[in-house]
Amino acid sequence: MSAKDKLPKIADPRLAAPASTAREAWRVFGIMSEFVEATERLAGVRPAVSIFGSARVKPDSPYYEHTERIARLLSDAGFSVISGGGPGVMEAANKGAFHGKSPSIGLNIQLPMEQAANPYQDISQSFRHFFARKYMFVRFAAAYVVMPGGFGTLDELLEALTLIQTGKTPRMPLILVGDGFWDGLIDWFRARLVAEGMINPEDMDLIQIIDEPEAIVAAIFKHYETRGFDHLPAEHDLLLNL
Repeated sequence: MSAKDKLPKIADPRLAAPASTAREAWRVFGIMSEFVEATERLAGVRPAVSIFGSARVKPDSPYYEHTERIARLLSDAGFSVISGGGPGVMEAANKGAFHGKSPSIGLNIQLPMEQAANPYQDISQSFRHFFARKYMFVRFAAAYVVMPGGFGTLDELLEALTLIQTGKTPRMPLILVGDGFWDGLIDWFRARLVAEGMINPEDMDLIQIIDEPEAIVAAIFKHYETRGFDHLPAEHDLLLNL
């Protein structure tokens, strides 16, 4: 027997292709159904503000209380509030909106260590796929409010920032809350990204840092005071091609 004959046999991938292809096809249909269902459920939600932040914040945290206050003011001002639907800052955002005048919306994600939906939701939509869920945060937002958080919050922040910077979504308020929390990141953006030409200096104008809840609401209204909250035709086309 030759050395070649002693090597382990590897199955011909072409033999498994039909079953694999069928599974992929059904997966695509599942993804499509998430987009269709969520889009239909959220179609009447305007204007809305997406609030991002840590799932690990406890109810007795100042961040929790601050988020709840911001969300309540936004809700009473006529904004639906969209959060990730889970605990921590997400719960605080939903809770504040739930007790306000406008809808509280949770976009919950199914995780291996399952994230339980918080109880403060007028509309609760569950997702298996992060990218479908993240699309809904962008699709229906008139502004972003970003509370302190971890990797997930940074991911949502940077994606929103990138979409605005590249013109893939309309220009809208992107507000960081907690200047002490974000100082190091903003300093690094200026010291590295701007100084080394990775971004333009004016890209930093896409970010606002505001702590006072009333000032956050005022900044969002100021952005839209000359045009209203409805998407312009060109902006609608942009969002269809995210």
